[in-house]
Amino acid sequence: MNRADKQERTHRIRYGLTGLAVVFLFVLLGTAISNSAGDSSDVAQPNVAAPAEPNEPLAEIGAAPNSAAATNETSEPEPAQSPEAQ
Repeated sequence: MNRADKQERTHRIRYGLTGLAVVFLFVLLGTAISNSAGDSSDVAQPNVAAPAEPNEPLAEIGAAPNSAAATNETSEPEPAQSPEAQ
């Protein structure tokens, strides 16, 4: 490998790392701007009460794991048949 190839490789690595750093800084700047925009609306209305969080959000829509058991409490489960009885 000659000296020109080594210098070219070094320049490519340096440009690549510089590009990654610039992209990282843009993402960091965008995140900071979007977070500060969301925080300013909270500061403007400090007296507004937040809506109450539901205690069981899955139960409210009927998707709770035990919702089927609550509707079938009066019915008796069928006994399992043993393999010998078949």
